This record gives sequence, C-alpha cells and structure tokens, in this order.
Amino acid sequence: MQLQVQLEEHSYPIYIEHHALDRIKNYLDPNRKYAIVTDDGLPKKWVDKLQAQLPNAFVICFPHGEANKNLETYQTVMKKLIEHHMSRSDALIALGGGVVGDLGGFVASTYMRGIDFYNIPTTVLSQVDSSVGGKVAVDFDTYKNIIGAFYQPKAVIIDPETLTTLDPRQISNGLVEALKMGLILDERLVQEFEKDTLDLDTIIAASIDLKRQIVQDDEKEQGKRAILNFGHTIGHALESRYFDVPYYHGECIGMGMLFFLNDPALKHRVEAILEKLNIPSIPDYDPEEILSYVKHDKKGKSETINIIEVPKAGSWQMKTITYPEIRQILQGGIHEK
Repeated sequence: MQLQVQLEEHSYPIYIEHHALDRIKNYLDPNRKYAIVTDDGLPKKWVDKLQAQLPNAFVICFPHGEANKNLETYQTVMKKLIEHHMSRSDALIALGGGVVGDLGGFVASTYMRGIDFYNIPTTVLSQVDSSVGGKVAVDFDTYKNIIGAFYQPKAVIIDPETLTTLDPRQISNGLVEALKMGLILDERLVQEFEKDTLDLDTIIAASIDLKRQIVQDDEKEQGKRAILNFGHTIGHALESRYFDVPYYHGECIGMGMLFFLNDPALKHRVEAILEKLNIPSIPDYDPEEILSYVKHDKKGKSETINIIEVPKAGSWQMKTITYPEIRQILQGGIHEK
C-alpha cells in the first residue's frame, strides 16, 4: 500500500508493506551514503537486514528510552556524522520507535541546515502516529519535545513484520494512539477494536491515513492538528507523575482520554477496549499534584488551556478552559458526567 502526504513544499510517500525491509532497494537508492540512527532496544536483526542492502551505510546506536532523547545524545550523533564526513547529498535513516524518529529527525533537520531523512518506524506507536507529520524534537530538563522543529521526511517506510519482535504490552501501548485517532475522526476505526480479533494491518493503515489527512490540513499545528492532543492534557501529567512505575506513553494517553468523553455509553465502550488491551487502570492520584504537572507540561503559557472533548465516536470539539476547571475535572474523576 502507498499513501501520499500532499504538502505545499514537502510532499512524501508512506509505504506500508510486509517485508519492506527485505526489499529496501525498492524505496532507497542503494548507492547513496546513509547514517542509520537507531537505539539498543531494537533487535539487531532489523539493523543488519537494512545495512546488508546499503553498502555505503553506517550505524549510530544510542541507549534506548525517552531519558536519552536529549541534547547529549543529539551531540553524540552529530559528532558521528561529522566523523563520517556526511555531506548535504547524504541522508539519515531513523530506524526504530518514536524516540529514534524524534531524535534522528531533529539531527537531520539541523545537520548542515538540513539533510534528507527517511523514517522507518518499528513500533506500533510510531507506525500508527509519530512517523508521519514531521514533528521532530529532543527533551530538555523536564520539558518534553521543547527543542525541535517541523521537518518532513523524504519517505516513511512501514514494515509490519518489525512488530513480531515486540512484546504484547508495547503493541497495546501503540494501539491506544490508533484508538484515539478513531475516537476523534472515524468511528469505524473504533469498531475495529471491538472485533474478536484485532487486524493490525487494517488498524495501522486506517490510523496513518487519518493522521496523513490531518497533517495535510495543518502541517505546523496552527489549527486542526491540535485535535491529535486528545487525551494528552491529563495523560502527559500522569506519565510525568508516575514515571517511576513506569507507565508507557500510550497507556497514559488511554487514561487521559477517559476524562474527556462526554457520552457515558461511549466511555464504557472505551473502558472495555482499554481493558481488552490490558491498559492499566487510572491510579489513585492527588488532583493538586496532577494539576501542577498539567501546568508544567503547558510551559505556563497562559491561565487557560485548550482541551479536546469527544461528544460521540468520530467527532471532536475544542474548548478553552481554565486551570480551576481542570482541577474540577480531576476532582470529579472519569465518571462525574
């Protein structure tokens, strides 16, 4: 399957094909020089498979985890590019999950003022969401993604075979982002999660197609693209507060979505889906503590915050509310309405 992200200046294809990594020459020029940026959490078989077909490629590997998506790792990768005499005509391949895509893309956007960047996502989370859209960044201090850019890849290559080496929790973690996409944009995707057997290929393709359409409408998040933050207002706060548990990103987004589902029947449907995916229940929390993390996550920009609510599956509405109103939502919990 091939989809196309149509943008004014930086359109690019999304390829979704089983065993695409076995046929990488169908998508990349094998004679070009590449830096393959990855982390040590990715099984080596995927790196070896790619490198064996690209004779002018070298690998830069950094420790896995969000904690390493920082300026120190960015600097390390930059030094490697310089040591290998990378030029403007060469390219960077981000091979891995969302952390690799974010950091690798940001390196590509700034090395020599920008070199070509190919995104090969290998987790469900990155395949259904973060690999498309061009948001690249690193974290700084306790602020997530605060140093970054909008920098579109030359292509996104999705090989669902890479999911075969993931554990079930990682798969469920990523599927929550696809569920989010269905809740705000297309109830048919929500219904996919209610079938006895999940069809990962269908879910990945449907989710990334919806993400593609949003990016086309609002490349730099100046309007409609903000709806993709559904579940993130409280979800990010829970993720930061309970980093030591730890909860995965998608698990926290699943928890965060429940606070902004207006229809009780839909809320029960979503709770059943999250249970089916083995997403943890919302922990007992201190509303004031979570509110402080919400304020921190929003960088203290103003006294109000934009939140996304879902009145019914496949629809959304954006509201501007105050922090005292967020406090009320947290005090009421997910079954107040």
